[in-house]
Amino acid sequence: MECLTLNTGVKMPLVGLGTWDLRGEICISLVSEAIQLGYRLIDTAQMYANEKEVGQGISKASVNREDLFITTKLDSRSNGYKQTRNGIVHSLDNLNLDYVDLLLVHEPYSNDIAMYEAMAEAHHDGKVKAIGISNYDQQRFEQFLKKVDIIPVVNQVECHIQFQKSSLQQELKEHGTAMQAWSPLGQGKIGIDQQPELIQLAEKYKKSPAQIVLRFLTQRGISVIPKTRRIELLEENMSIFDFQLLPEEMNRIKSLDRDETLFSWTEY
Repeated sequence: MECLTLNTGVKMPLVGLGTWDLRGEICISLVSEAIQLGYRLIDTAQMYANEKEVGQGISKASVNREDLFITTKLDSRSNGYKQTRNGIVHSLDNLNLDYVDLLLVHEPYSNDIAMYEAMAEAHHDGKVKAIGISNYDQQRFEQFLKKVDIIPVVNQVECHIQFQKSSLQQELKEHGTAMQAWSPLGQGKIGIDQQPELIQLAEKYKKSPAQIVLRFLTQRGISVIPKTRRIELLEENMSIFDFQLLPEEMNRIKSLDRDETLFSWTEY
């Protein structure tokens, strides 16, 4: 598994498992299976209401804790300093972990600076190895930076072939913040399997169009956390590091960018 080096020097896998909308036994089973297949990055959130199941899946997989990279995110229930302190304890209890590797503010909230202060304290105490943000556009990111002492290690945002966010990635990079893509395959909304450019490249490299998309993003230095309920796709999504797209092929995929979100709720 290839990794991305964060501004703390810690390495984060370029491919992980997103767990949005996974619940109950299927969540436990998929998390456990993913880890057994070689996944080391598992992403969850308070908002997903599945931290307990993710924690059970981690325990079931029987892999050394230090070999895993676990991310969770604090939502509006933690919108404040004290609420965040309590939220961190609650998430750790749910996950049955002593620490998480990455803790994010899930969205820009009214008290996100106070939240971040509490997160920084948890980082100092060893309950959190790194802290960052999610769903911050360039303007909000720049405003946020002016008010915090610790540069976010990650900004996790919607990013896929129709919403590539190259300018945001460049802005983040200039400040030492990595970009991570949620919904890197567009949740089935963009017809990846019907895109001629992706089909041609898939045939050339003997891969699926989805694998071409994930390789495109990871070659840009973007960590991806695709979600799936199918074991065969768990394996497929991770099997993207045995080929390299050529510069002209990267440019062909860049031309598919529409600079449009698929999710209206991300427009703050």
